[in-house]
Amino acid sequence: MKRSLFAVAAGLVLALGAVGPNAYAANPQQARMTQCNADAKSKSLKGEERKSFMKGCLSSGSATSGAAPNTQQQKMKSCNANASSQGLKGDARKKYMSGCLKG
Repeated sequence: MKRSLFAVAAGLVLALGAVGPNAYAANPQQARMTQCNADAKSKSLKGEERKSFMKGCLSSGSATSGAAPNTQQQKMKSCNANASSQGLKGDARKKYMSGCLKG
């Protein structure tokens, strides 16, 4: 009886040992998350800045590209500045912004 329990226990330990390293290996998303967290911490980002940095960093696939705004953000800034410089308000502003952001 003791031998069979010992054999079962030894087999269980061996089986878990073979599966263990693969089960705990970090996947690429986890590795990216670790790198992005480290970058955000080194830049002392907090609140919304950290949130937007992490979003960009995790979606881009590289840990350093989250600092630069994406093209949609750049479009929004330039269209908004143009609409303000033209003095557009209300429906005229909405129409201009819609067209500007599309093309």
